[in-house]
Amino acid sequence: MPKVKLTDLVLRDAHQSLFATRMVTADMLPICGKLDKVGFFALEAWGGATFDSCIRFLNEDPWERLKKLKTVLPNTKIMMLLRGQNLLGYRHYADDVVAKFVEYAARDGVDVFRIFDAVNDPRKFQAATNAAKKTGKHIQAAISYAVTPFHTIEKYAELAKQYADVGADSLCIKDMSGLLKPYEAYNLVKAIKKVTDIPVEIHSHATTGMSVATLVKAAEAGAEILDTTISSLAMGTSHSPTETMVEIFRGTEYDTGLDINLLLEIAAYFREVRKSYKRFESSFLGADTRILASQVPGGMLSNLESQLKEQGASDNIDAVLKEIAVVQKDSGYPPLVTPTSQIVGTQAVFNVLFGKYNRLSGEFQDLLVGKYGACPAPKNPDVVKKALEALKMEKEITHRPADDIPNEYEKLESETKKLLGTDTVSVEDVLTYAMFPKVAPDFFKKRSQGPVVFKPETDVPKAASVASPSANQAARYSVNVNGANYDVVVAPAGTVAVAPAGSPAPAVPGSVTTGGTTVSAPVAGTILKYAAAEGADVAAGDTIIIIESMKMELEIKSTVAGKVHFLVPAGTQVAAQQPVAEIGGVAVPAAPPPPPSLAPAPAPVAAAPGGTGTVIPAPVAGTVLKYAVEEGSRVVSGDTIVIIESMKMELEIKSTAAGKVHFLVPTGTQVASQQALAEIIG
Repeated sequence: MPKVKLTDLVLRDAHQSLFATRMVTADMLPICGKLDKVGFFALEAWGGATFDSCIRFLNEDPWERLKKLKTVLPNTKIMMLLRGQNLLGYRHYADDVVAKFVEYAARDGVDVFRIFDAVNDPRKFQAATNAAKKTGKHIQAAISYAVTPFHTIEKYAELAKQYADVGADSLCIKDMSGLLKPYEAYNLVKAIKKVTDIPVEIHSHATTGMSVATLVKAAEAGAEILDTTISSLAMGTSHSPTETMVEIFRGTEYDTGLDINLLLEIAAYFREVRKSYKRFESSFLGADTRILASQVPGGMLSNLESQLKEQGASDNIDAVLKEIAVVQKDSGYPPLVTPTSQIVGTQAVFNVLFGKYNRLSGEFQDLLVGKYGACPAPKNPDVVKKALEALKMEKEITHRPADDIPNEYEKLESETKKLLGTDTVSVEDVLTYAMFPKVAPDFFKKRSQGPVVFKPETDVPKAASVASPSANQAARYSVNVNGANYDVVVAPAGTVAVAPAGSPAPAVPGSVTTGGTTVSAPVAGTILKYAAAEGADVAAGDTIIIIESMKMELEIKSTVAGKVHFLVPAGTQVAAQQPVAEIGGVAVPAAPPPPPSLAPAPAPVAAAPGGTGTVIPAPVAGTVLKYAVEEGSRVVSGDTIVIIESMKMELEIKSTAAGKVHFLVPTGTQVASQQALAEIIG
């Protein structure tokens, strides 16, 4: 009698979908003994955004996480999600880097490589598949599911046959948006089964409310494996509950044979764990049926809303949603999955803000000319022509894009040695640097301090409540900042004081009215560093704090002149509108200064325009990534002078006049929309 197998996603996609991939390894290990006894086909535990989150937010080494999980899961296969030639980053890597990454991922604990490509280009599976075959591990080729006029059942079946021919051991239908309807799933699995006999696994998010029914119909059509997640981390933007699917199939020919009582024990454990991550959860917990009409994944939708808010254009969300469909069609109907969802979504924002294709992000140009592989359908030739002209190319790339990338592992190894100041480095560190070269250097500096610690919500007040605690009672709790423990007291006035753990209760500035002006965080995020010294005199408009929000750095500026007093230490997670500093208040008992490792760094000073030239402003908020020409170079109108990074995309800023260029902000600076970047002096 055929039985359905389950892959549980609790250790990766569940917390990635529900609370921003913030679960630390320490919250995973205690329950692994029971997870290992269940009898899952696999546990998806690595890849996706976990690697990025580990080094960016958790101060954890993702390779060490993998090794630890493998030790405590000896009987269960560990699955990872791999973006083909992109691995875990946002660019294509040379074949030697792909081979090295797969080799060490397999060596450190990965048993199943779920490999996908955003545009479903089989050629971009080649390097990762070849490398995985050498390790002897299971290769699962994932088809990125989309609903467009081009994506028919016949096309998907044809693609499944191609993937099977590439050497996949199983296939996965990766429905990242919850768009796969139950009867469509039935017909799709039936069609795939006619062209290949390798196992089929179904991955469908619960975002639209259809996933449970979709999994049932897929099983009836012959799908052998289903993706689920333990109930306490299920539904919403996550997945169907494991226990629910076990009970639906119990006593039928699809019976999973899994122990419901053991699963309930696991669910109880994660129910408690989830309390530690309330601050990271979005308010969305139900079914987002807007996606059924817009075809936009839930995560992409929330990201677009945040991006538009940053640009001061929140009212344009409906226009952007309509424009996404246009951009997706013009770019050849790529499925909206990382990184194409970000590329298409950001270009739609640019189209709404600046006019249709008046500004093309660098990544959108690359997508149009074939650098991300062959898109499923023909593209808009007029838009492709614009991209070719911008890139000074004569025609689109029709070969495998990675063929143009020379081997780069040795170069990356040399850069990592220089970064760490040593003659020997681990392969894992080189690969970490390769994946995230902007984030890895800071992680390497802090790694020895150990992972962050998240307290349950019952012990740590919600970030939002920090700004307005009880009228008559100060709240005290503990936080871990860069490996050190601190006691925090929140006063009735909403201000915060910090002292090393175990020391006398810190004095709380603001526990009485001080008369100072409070500066609040404009968005939720992490206090990255101070841009001024504690007690320094600042003027209105001076940057005093750098906050990291949505993987971007934002400057928080003083609104008045006076002495600055910081209310939260660097490394602290804060809520939108939470007070973070006070300017010009009456002296009160001061909190101990931050430890030396949190000492503020001076912010870069921007030059002011001289008033004689043509000012080139930033069209959107972002980060100055690099200069495209030398300071003082002579340029003509239309020349690219600055590259800024906005909404994770690179955008060229062009001169509007002829003359010598004088830059007004250094690279690495966060700039606001319309802030002066350079001056062209005739």
